[in-house]
Amino acid sequence: MQALAHKAYGEVRNRTADNKSLEHALFQQITDGLIAAKDLEKTDPSTWADAVNRNLELWTLLSTDLLHPENQLNEATRKSLLELSIFVRRASMKILSGEGEIADLIEINESIMGGLKRQV
Repeated sequence: MQALAHKAYGEVRNRTADNKSLEHALFQQITDGLIAAKDLEKTDPSTWADAVNRNLELWTLLSTDLLHPENQLNEATRKSLLELSIFVRRASMKILSGEGEIADLIEINESIMGGLKRQV
């Protein structure tokens, strides 16, 4: 699974000029999938489960990057994003077990995209 996320990340990176734009584009693509799946949550479980899993892969990839010694974000920002990734993982598991809402993941991703857009 992580290999697929790395592949997707690499494909988007090749089409995008800088890292912030790359991250924004990837979050946008995954969030669009969550938004589309939200309406199908009750009628098409495979579609929404796939969207939740793709989002989880994105956050796993982000966590891996945050833990890399060459990551240039300051320690406080890295720590906050890592804590958020733990929340995303827990929320995803709840959603997949039928207890959570995809809207929570959409809101988190939209907040991250807003922050990335301000930095571009």
